[in-house]
Amino acid sequence: MPPKLSTHILDTALGNPGAGIRVQLFRDSTLLTDSTTNASGRCDAPLLEGDAMLPGPYQLLFYIGDYFRAQNIPCPFLDIVPVHFQIQAGQSYHIPLVCSPWAYSTYRGS
Repeated sequence: MPPKLSTHILDTALGNPGAGIRVQLFRDSTLLTDSTTNASGRCDAPLLEGDAMLPGPYQLLFYIGDYFRAQNIPCPFLDIVPVHFQIQAGQSYHIPLVCSPWAYSTYRGS
């Protein structure tokens, strides 16, 4: 199975998947993917896969402020959450974001 990069967003304030959240993936300053999460809080396709999984530094941007404003939280503390990480050759990565309007956490999932 070729390596891939995926994400999943969970809204801990409302206890729901983070549906409809814009997610951008960058390598250096180049935009690679601009996606929106589906009803389960996941992107419909991997953010990267196979030969596109080049080793090096990457950044994910999660636009959670727009999401929380749409949930009638008028002024969330967080707006755009950046996650900087490194990819090594031949490995798959799952990077979940667990968030509320006031805090977030991330980790390398399986």
